[in-house]
Amino acid sequence: MATLKDVAQLACVDVSTVSRALNNHPCVHAETKKRIMAAVEKLSYRPNLLAKGLRQGKRHTIGFVVPKLHLSVFSTIAQSVEETARKAGYATLIFCTDDNAATEKDGLMRLRSGLVDGIVLAGTGKNKTLIRDIAASGIAVTQIVRIVDEKQSSITVDYGKCGSDAVHFLYQKGCRHIGLITGPQTISPYRFRLEGYERAMKELGLEEIFAEAVGSTISMKYGYDAAGDMLRAHPELDAVIAATDSQGIGTLRALKESGRRVPADVRVISLTGHEIGSFLETSLTTLEMPAREIGIKAARMTLEKIEADAAETVPVQHISFDSRLIEREST
Repeated sequence: MATLKDVAQLACVDVSTVSRALNNHPCVHAETKKRIMAAVEKLSYRPNLLAKGLRQGKRHTIGFVVPKLHLSVFSTIAQSVEETARKAGYATLIFCTDDNAATEKDGLMRLRSGLVDGIVLAGTGKNKTLIRDIAASGIAVTQIVRIVDEKQSSITVDYGKCGSDAVHFLYQKGCRHIGLITGPQTISPYRFRLEGYERAMKELGLEEIFAEAVGSTISMKYGYDAAGDMLRAHPELDAVIAATDSQGIGTLRALKESGRRVPADVRVISLTGHEIGSFLETSLTTLEMPAREIGIKAARMTLEKIEADAAETVPVQHISFDSRLIEREST
């Protein structure tokens, strides 16, 4: 593998001159730079970007820490973060935690050990002190979808309004026995959706029916099991609100196996939004999160912190988007 010294020898210049030329320093004569670039091409020289980043105090890399990517809104967010970061000259490292606190801690510890300049994450809520320490060490931190630490910037959705809107939408459709599939209340989106659901059900004088679980709930299996449990406990159920599309898909399967027709017997709505929902045999109505916009904004906020002058203080920002109702066959 060619080195900087090899390039210098072939171009008949000092190593320092090669370095300046590769960094577009204005003091390098045009003819000299042309000769150096010809040597670079001939030797197929590739600079050591890690060493360069260490010298400059930057790695030009962002970490992305989320529960999962498969059939989740995080896949769309990840793509938007990666595209935005790449345009700015940054790479992206991805860790999936499956909402396991120990796995998340391991990923965060690895990222903080010199691998990244910033981290975009949807945390489990159980590593708050570590996240705060990482931010205090100078690594830019931006929270997405979930808020673990109010002292760190975040980009979320108005989950309370989302939960309430779903109830009112189904009520207008004639539903009076509306169930909610949620998740651990330690995770902010689940907690706020439940609060919005409870508020709307109380306003309308309806009985609350909801399934709450611990551990990872972003799965079709959990949606299937939770819907089955609710149907057995509440055979009068005429609508299901699923926190995620995976849960919604599991719900549709459970309803089919129980002989319930969708939407004639039971209506189903998701509170997240993934493109696969529109391609199901019974397409899934959703209050869709603006995933692409969240990813772009998260990357830009993180890059702003990374690129800020050492003496400049970038204020903490908490940005909340609204969901968008997309009605399909399931309602």
